[in-house]
Amino acid sequence: MFEIFLKTLPFFGLIGLGYGAAKTRFFAEEAAGHITRFVFYFALSAMLLRFSANLTFSEIFDPHLAAAYLWGTAFTYGIALGVAFFRHLDTATSAIEAQCAAIGNTGFLGVPMLAVLLGQEAVGPIILILSIDLIVFSTLLTILVTGTRGNDRGMRVVRTVFLGLLKNPMIVSIALGLSLSASAVPLPEVVNSFLATLGAAATPGALFAIGMSLASKSAERIEVAAWLSFAKLILHPAFVAAGAYLFFPVDAYKASVAVSAAALPVAGNVYILAQHYGVAPQRVSASILVSTAASILTVSVVIGLVAVN
Repeated sequence: MFEIFLKTLPFFGLIGLGYGAAKTRFFAEEAAGHITRFVFYFALSAMLLRFSANLTFSEIFDPHLAAAYLWGTAFTYGIALGVAFFRHLDTATSAIEAQCAAIGNTGFLGVPMLAVLLGQEAVGPIILILSIDLIVFSTLLTILVTGTRGNDRGMRVVRTVFLGLLKNPMIVSIALGLSLSASAVPLPEVVNSFLATLGAAATPGALFAIGMSLASKSAERIEVAAWLSFAKLILHPAFVAAGAYLFFPVDAYKASVAVSAAALPVAGNVYILAQHYGVAPQRVSASILVSTAASILTVSVVIGLVAVN
């Protein structure tokens, strides 16, 4: 377990480097947004496109793995919603809290880190998990938030969801890559090399951007952030483990990837959505900060418990 902790340190070290660069104002405050956009629209998209294009659909999609991850994530989501409703929060705020509890930083942290720690075979399951997060649960959040607002119902909600998916470069990259893979036409070597070179910037760029974004986060409403961080770092992997090992038995290696992905801290895009909809951005900010700091230890423990040698 200590060996795994040492292997995760360089990844969190890059996050710390970005945090320090932003905190000392080595970069202007708006630089974090620019770096994030580069990673999101170019580097990470190139990495996902290349991975998807060089994998078959069967290597990515496993119905048992999808069911196990969906079950564990939905269960965590439901508990967080229930706790929020018990505290008499409105539906939109409850949905944002549930998103914090159940959606991890799979794109920016999970794809680069887990592929290194667990091996390249982890890429297929990670892409499946990322797709479920983006398609199922981001859509659910949009429906819960916009569907409860009187000026945005029916077909407007459908349109918002559909456009949101079309504008997400990670979804587009994965879909395009799978289409190329299904065509059985291999990527030309020059294209593959270009995507590999551009995608290589995703890991350091994404981690540095996470650190920079954390520098602007505050730890207000710490008790709520602590609860949501506990749900994300402990409950979510525990429920996904129950799904993968008990209810929808999955190959041991794929199960370890799913549980490790579930152990990741709160996703940064939850904050973007909270800001976009004007729903509780401060508590999301605090949850990202607290969960990311705590995950330096908890991620190593979870991976150490489930990793298949």
